[in-house]
Amino acid sequence: MVKIVGIGGSLRPDSYSQRALRLVAQRIEALGAEVEVLDLRDMNLPFCDGGDDYSAYPDVARLQNTVRAADGLILSTPEYHGSVSGVLKNALDLMGFEELSGKVAGLISVLGGQSNSNALNDLRTIMRWVHAWVIPEQVAIGQAWKAFDSEGNLVDEGLSKRLDQFAQSLVENTAKLRQAA
Repeated sequence: MVKIVGIGGSLRPDSYSQRALRLVAQRIEALGAEVEVLDLRDMNLPFCDGGDDYSAYPDVARLQNTVRAADGLILSTPEYHGSVSGVLKNALDLMGFEELSGKVAGLISVLGGQSNSNALNDLRTIMRWVHAWVIPEQVAIGQAWKAFDSEGNLVDEGLSKRLDQFAQSLVENTAKLRQAA
């Protein structure tokens, strides 16, 4: 069984990025993979200073160890000013090759306006630099305030199917890379 770790890059209490992450996590679990979601809202992470000693912050070790033990990742971010959120970038900066190299990653962005790929492209670049494998399927959810109902469910059947395909691809590609290793 493959193990996937999801990380949501939003600190908002009622985050659409977190909703999308949870929906994908449920789909991945339904496919038989193990999923653990790390909620950055509940973690005490310092700003990355480029150093190696974060012993005063046990959640850094928790983040690093959890990701290191995983086979794949789901990264879900709001798009802020045309890019990935600072909180997700900081969490990724607190890790390195030891945690991220060889991982299969699936990327999701959530926007208040029209859907685009800026944050997704930036995340692809980041993940490539740490030698991770990003699946070709990606999901950008534009006008997020219209994409979910009051219970957090998707209202667009086409988007729901895309999340199904995304989940399927992440599980299949993670299993393939794990077998090859």
